Amino acid sequence: MTVLFRPAQRGDAREIARFFQITSEGGADYIWSLIAQPGEDLLEVGAARYAREGVNFSYENCLIAEHQGRVIGMMHSYVMRHDPHAEPVTDPVLAPYADMEIPDTLYISSLALDEGWRNQGLGATFLQAAQARCDALGLDGLSLIDYAANTGARRFYERHGFHIVKTCQITPHPLFRVTGQAYLMSRPVTR
Repeated sequence: MTVLFRPAQRGDAREIARFFQITSEGGADYIWSLIAQPGEDLLEVGAARYAREGVNFSYENCLIAEHQGRVIGMMHSYVMRHDPHAEPVTDPVLAPYADMEIPDTLYISSLALDEGWRNQGLGATFLQAAQARCDALGLDGLSLIDYAANTGARRFYERHGFHIVKTCQITPHPLFRVTGQAYLMSRPVTR
């Protein structure tokens, strides 16, 4: 089975949002609910968010896995920079994540594959692409946030050299499907 890895296009925005709904365990839905108009479908809000250009949360920062013209997976990543002028995060659900960042890394905000495409090496291919982008940009490594409840993902990342460097407590909310801790994981560049 041939899988094509390609840069995302604006027309992929809805699929990108769908994968974010899977990997964020409700976090994306929560964020989208904050900007949604009354009665607006959250998936549509997410699709509009990823259809934008020139911002971190854009299709421009996505790599798509496609099989026979169908999107089967995606990875979204962007450069994490320290912003000394950033407004403090006051939202009680999002505030615990405010210092779960490693500046000068390529932050993988989502890596997802449809159920039938997991455990076939495609996740490793995504990570290779992330590392190549990290190296090309001269960054210090890769970073991501994972949930303690998602043991399969954590084992995958640990097998690929990631280590937990910080934790925070998840603030319970009805849109979140997980509770417990979130882990900031890192894989520094070895030079």
